This record gives sequence, C-alpha cells and structure tokens, in this order.
Amino acid sequence: NRMILRPFQAEDIDDLYNYAKNPKVGPAAGWKPHHSKEESRIIMNEIFLEKDNIWAMTHKTDGRVFGSIGLMPDPKRQNDEAQMIGYSIAEEEWGNGLTTEAAQAVVKYGFEVLHLGLISAYCYPDNKRSARVMEKCGFLYEGTLLQSEKCFDGIIRDNKC
Repeated sequence: NRMILRPFQAEDIDDLYNYAKNPKVGPAAGWKPHHSKEESRIIMNEIFLEKDNIWAMTHKTDGRVFGSIGLMPDPKRQNDEAQMIGYSIAEEEWGNGLTTEAAQAVVKYGFEVLHLGLISAYCYPDNKRSARVMEKCGFLYEGTLLQSEKCFDGIIRDNKC
C-alpha cells in the first residue's frame, strides 16, 4: 500500500549507498557497510541489477529506494522448489511495518506466481526485528542452525531458521 517493489536501476546508486553505508544495516544481515559509492555500484551490479525476483523497495510518494527484498536459491537446501527470502531496509524505516508489507507481497508472489513449494527465511538470533517480520509473515520456526554462516568480519554465526 505504501511502496512499489520494482527492479533496481543503475540510477538507484545514491539511494542504495545512503542506506547501505549505515553501520547498523548491513551487519544485521551479515554484510559489511558500504564504504563508497563505487563499492555500492559493484554490489549493485553483482547482486541487484538485471536479476530475477530481486526488487528495490521504493516509497510511492517520492520514488526513493529505502531497501531491497528478493527471492533466491536457498544455499542450505537442495530443493529446486525452495527459495530463500532476503531483505534489508534503511534504519530510518525500521519499526513502521514496511518490511513486513514487502515480505508478505513477495511470499504471495513466490507461492502464487513462481509456484514454490517452500520459502525459507533466516536471521541471526539477536536480530529480533527480522525474526518479528518472519513471524508476521507466517513463517514457522524450524530451529537454530549452529555455526552456519561466516560473516564479512570472519565471525561464525548461528542462523534462526
């Protein structure tokens, strides 16, 4: 209702850099804050541009990109009918329900359009905000996978599944 999910465009670089440079945003999802627009441009080219099922979250009012969301192969499952949802959002948008709104739309798309058999979601045990989004979207807690992910800083973290 409050946003448009659309493919990323090269012109989104400033918006991406503005939220991805925040030291609170990336580490919550295991990636390091962006240190330059050039770093954001490289990541945009590798991860966001011209990718199926990866979207920019944009405000309907001004078109500003404030986050990303998408479905991708789940590296923890050998199942072609399973995809993993991932998302990140600018700190100034935390707590207002936008991630939940976007995730609900993407989950619906995954099941109704892509005909997936399973959509998975993971977060670090201390990421209460992300866990709450998952709960609101109807994800069922499977358990905690211990020592399952090496972060950008070399720390091995558990994943809530």
